[in-house]
Amino acid sequence: MVDRRYFTYFDWGLLALTFLLGLVGLMTLYSAVMAGVPTPQKALFIKQLIWYGIGLAAMLVCLLFNYKLLERWGLVIYAICILMLVWVMFFGKYVGGSRRWLIMGPVSLQPSELVKIAVIIVLARYYAKYVSSRGFSLRDLQIPAVLTLIPFILILRQPDLGTAGLVVLIAATMTLFVKIEQRSLILLIGSAVVMIFPVWFFVLKDYQKQRILTLFNPEGDPLGTGYHIIQSKIAIGSGFLTGKGFLQGTQNALSFLPEQHTDFIFSVLAEEWGFVGAFILILAFLVFLFWSLNIAFGCRDPFGTILAVGITAMIAWQFVINIGMVMGLMPVVGVPLPFISYGGSSLLTTLICVGILMNISMRRFMFE
Repeated sequence: MVDRRYFTYFDWGLLALTFLLGLVGLMTLYSAVMAGVPTPQKALFIKQLIWYGIGLAAMLVCLLFNYKLLERWGLVIYAICILMLVWVMFFGKYVGGSRRWLIMGPVSLQPSELVKIAVIIVLARYYAKYVSSRGFSLRDLQIPAVLTLIPFILILRQPDLGTAGLVVLIAATMTLFVKIEQRSLILLIGSAVVMIFPVWFFVLKDYQKQRILTLFNPEGDPLGTGYHIIQSKIAIGSGFLTGKGFLQGTQNALSFLPEQHTDFIFSVLAEEWGFVGAFILILAFLVFLFWSLNIAFGCRDPFGTILAVGITAMIAWQFVINIGMVMGLMPVVGVPLPFISYGGSSLLTTLICVGILMNISMRRFMFE
């Protein structure tokens, strides 16, 4: 018999926020691919609908088992995802200068998206096991560093600097949350500062350096590397207070706005719904993030708490980076906006994470 407390503790608020953001995403995507576009891409919208169905089914599955099983199987999940990254490196589909996708029949899957969940689970597993009030030393952080570095290198070789950097940011946020010894923290910060120069000269490719430099002067190459940022800011600014209306965005309709259905989809929304619409979307995201943090801090299980913090960090960093990117405050690194941007793998990963958050929330009575 199903314990009635599962229904009592079910997080209807998080579910409502998820459906709200999903609805906004579908409406914005429809406009991005259909509004006045010379060759409407209705197939992309239909694919996203299918991925929403798959994602919601995966979210439901994540509610059916005790999330503590993720702690037990964390290393296996991590190993499978790493093997998928290795497989992509040799046999993945090559598109636009990157090899990121696995072709599985009619479905194209991006393993680097699923790896983010695997890293969160395996780090939460490690930190929950060894967490202490004194904090972690550099020696204690050797294993988490290796667990983060392996997917970072494999994703960077695709190349996908945005997702690789996101993995590091998620790991860093989780590590800071569980506490680091003061001396170790100072050494880590110092090492990171020192590494800036060798990374710039020996790791980053020329086009990646140019993206960073373009951030400070997009007008220096308005028809080249600065085009994306310039057109995005024009679209956002042209929305004024209340926007031009649904399906009425001219930057999108006249194809001035590049990547309007993926990386720069926020610009489409801002042009059509103006400052008011953009503000409401940002507010909805903030409520979602605070709601997720409330789940984390309401959990009495160390693994559940750290897992929820990692998931919240993943969604928060993607939100901040994407919004900053389209407004010209951050380099263009190809990070999608959760729930909103087109992309099956990203959407599937996000909905799985929501399912895990709801799982943690509805089972909190087990630790009270």
